Amino acid sequence: MVKDMSVEGEDQAVKDYEDPPPKPLLGVEELWKWALYRALIAEFVATLLFLYVTIAAVIGYKRQSQANQCNGIGFLGVAWSFGGMIFILVYCTAGISGGHINPAVTFGMFLARKASLIRGVLFMVAQCLGAICGVGLVKAFMKHSYNSLGGGANVVAPGYSKGSALGAEIVGTFILVYTVFSATDPKLKAHDRHVPVLAPLSIGFSVFMVHLATIPITGTGINPARSFGTAVIYNQRKAWSDHWIFWVGPMVGAAAAAAYHQYVIRANERSNAHN
Repeated sequence: MVKDMSVEGEDQAVKDYEDPPPKPLLGVEELWKWALYRALIAEFVATLLFLYVTIAAVIGYKRQSQANQCNGIGFLGVAWSFGGMIFILVYCTAGISGGHINPAVTFGMFLARKASLIRGVLFMVAQCLGAICGVGLVKAFMKHSYNSLGGGANVVAPGYSKGSALGAEIVGTFILVYTVFSATDPKLKAHDRHVPVLAPLSIGFSVFMVHLATIPITGTGINPARSFGTAVIYNQRKAWSDHWIFWVGPMVGAAAAAAYHQYVIRANERSNAHN
């Protein structure tokens, strides 16, 4: 394992890794590069597949458990479907688009100057469109069950306040985005050659754990594209009434995670880079 090499007589250590330079704020030049459009296609397809599998799992579980609560995959299985699909899709797309598959992750990357504004906005559009198409496939294949069982839409569960739901979304997204920053940290990659392989696993596992905690509260959003796609296809009043929670919560959580990682966890490295 490679470690920082201390320089005798100096307080600072010689870095054995290199942070990538900040991305341009606007990134207009990316519009003429095929790599951007390939990344957009990857984000669209990945989010489509993510929503298709996970919402189908939600509807399937609700249908099977109608007659007997012991039937179906249960909350645990639903949580595994979300976490497992993120693991698979991040592994498949990390080298093409970064494997965001979530507007909150993209927003956090933009705030940390790891993505330009244009790339960030286009990623969010691709993710939302992919989510709509993925949920649309679920409705096409399971129309009766989809319409009668809530469409997998995120809503505030009975017995919980909007404040509790908002807090759950903020903390849940913080955990996810903090994991993304930590798993993709250049310093960690330099010190452990297994990190690039384990990053998708840790990110997927964070999604799984957050779902275990927040499914009973909001059905777990932590991904505005996931919430938006189900709201558009289900298109019932209850899916839209508290929809703002599933945008505001994840964006606040992502911003907090980006700030924490950049200005607390990596504060020493940032200050040394400016010296």
